[in-house]
Amino acid sequence: MYNININRRNFLKGSAATLALTTLGARGMDIINPAKPVRVGLIGSGWYGKSDLFRLMQVVQCDVVALCDVDKNMLNNAIKLVSGRIKSGKAPKGYGDYRKMLADNQFDIVLIGTPDHWHALQMIDAVKAGAHVYVQKPISVDVIEGEAMIAAARKYKRVVQVGTQRKSTPHLIEAKKNIVEAGLLGKISHVDMCCYYHMRANGNPPVQPVPDFLDYEMWTGPAPLRPYDGLPHTRWWRTFMEYGNGIMGDMCIHMLDTVRWMLKLGWPKKISSRGGIFVDKEGKSNIADTQTALFEFDDLNCVWEHRSWGTPADPEYPWSFTLYGDKGTLRASTMQYDFTPVDEKAKKIHKDVVYEKEKYPEDLKEKDIELNAAPATRLHMLDFLSAIDDSKFPVADIADGHISTASCIMANISMKLGRPVVYDQQKMEIVNDPEATALLKRNYRSPWVHPEV
Repeated sequence: MYNININRRNFLKGSAATLALTTLGARGMDIINPAKPVRVGLIGSGWYGKSDLFRLMQVVQCDVVALCDVDKNMLNNAIKLVSGRIKSGKAPKGYGDYRKMLADNQFDIVLIGTPDHWHALQMIDAVKAGAHVYVQKPISVDVIEGEAMIAAARKYKRVVQVGTQRKSTPHLIEAKKNIVEAGLLGKISHVDMCCYYHMRANGNPPVQPVPDFLDYEMWTGPAPLRPYDGLPHTRWWRTFMEYGNGIMGDMCIHMLDTVRWMLKLGWPKKISSRGGIFVDKEGKSNIADTQTALFEFDDLNCVWEHRSWGTPADPEYPWSFTLYGDKGTLRASTMQYDFTPVDEKAKKIHKDVVYEKEKYPEDLKEKDIELNAAPATRLHMLDFLSAIDDSKFPVADIADGHISTASCIMANISMKLGRPVVYDQQKMEIVNDPEATALLKRNYRSPWVHPEV
């Protein structure tokens, strides 16, 4: 596998780093000291695209070669911000078409922070161009896209890390080792997962002319072309199934992926879901405001619930998962975890999220940063770099990201059809259900062509 010639040094410091070294082993947890800067490109320079790039720049010397965005204002602002973080002050080149960016430059790493409907084509084209890829979750908007992404990563022998950074979250790494793997929970036979954030954008903005700084045709790409009714950035595009898979695809994937990692689970045996728009009926949003899904494994049910209205079941854990064992319960989120033993005489355990504000004071000046997620993303980037160097799969390999993504997509298919689904990955079909199988692959808008496996 292609190697970026990283010469590692063991000087990773701080609580998050120490925890990672002791719980994940030495694999990928040293700060990378390359012989020369890593050549990096970013596709999608909005909120989380920039955040991922800044975290990478904090752990390895980068030559940020180019940025791509269909919004010229966003692109120019990103170029300015990135230039301010580079010691040389050298500005990266700007592009409006990611295909030209890939054709014009040679990259070691490409980061993808675009809306979900673009992830598959951009990841596949990037590995074809010779780059290793860090792609945001969910990896795809349909199941066959995900299968094609795995095939491309393997064919071109490139490392693809998915932005499911809960696997690199310090307090969750600790919970996995010291609670789950230590056997404190006993036999685990039920899991609850939830999200009660009021994150479903809604409203009825009028159709309006597309501003001259936005290439809306390119922004839409292979997805259906909706009438333009304002900038789609950040929250607005997420409220439409045309571009993603709702709160199920946006938030459940994180919790399901974390549970699968903690319990070493593969594909669910069966998936079923119910829900719809029960409360927030006004407005254009077409994603479910209420949904419950059941992911069935051997002797284990994993249940997801989201509501974008009302109050959370537990205000301390509005977006979280709970593992129920016969010896105890583990409740965990991005912010904390709590272990409660069945034996009242045994010790309860609480742990809060790890921050690195003193080590990385620049975090405090970054607009819209998720401070609680920054240490996790840095460790996730280090794992990614080490996987490239050592020719190994990263902790959030594309194949694993596909299972979590596809499971959420199929929960939506189950909700749409009103019946359970069972996926046969070898045949890439829903067992005994041609109608459901047809929904595994979405139609692409011309001239874009859906990737094949």
